[in-house]
Amino acid sequence: MTLSDDLHKLDELRARGALTDEEFTRAKERLLNAGNTNSSPPFVSAVNTFRRSRTDRWIAGVCGGLGRLTGMESWVWRLFFTVLFLCAGTGLLVYILLAIFVPSD
Repeated sequence: MTLSDDLHKLDELRARGALTDEEFTRAKERLLNAGNTNSSPPFVSAVNTFRRSRTDRWIAGVCGGLGRLTGMESWVWRLFFTVLFLCAGTGLLVYILLAIFVPSD
C-alpha cells in the first residue's frame, strides 16, 4: 500500500464521519512523518550530546563533560587521563584534542 492510498483511505474515513478533523490531521501527520524518522544509533546520539562542562572544570571541562555523559564522577575521568599521560603523554594529547574539538555547553 502506498502513501497516497493510505491518505485516500483516511480521507474516506473522515468523509464518512468515522474520523474527526483532529483525528484526521494527527493520522495524516503520522503518515507523512513516518518516512522521516531517522533514529540514530545510541553511540551517535551520545557523541552529538557530548559537551564540555562550564561548571565542573579544572582546565577545559572535558572530564566534567565526560562525567555527565557517562554518569561517572569526573574525578574518575581525571584519574584516567592522568594515567594515560604517564603512558608516553597520550592522555595529554587526547585531552587537548577533546578540548579543541568538543564544544562547550
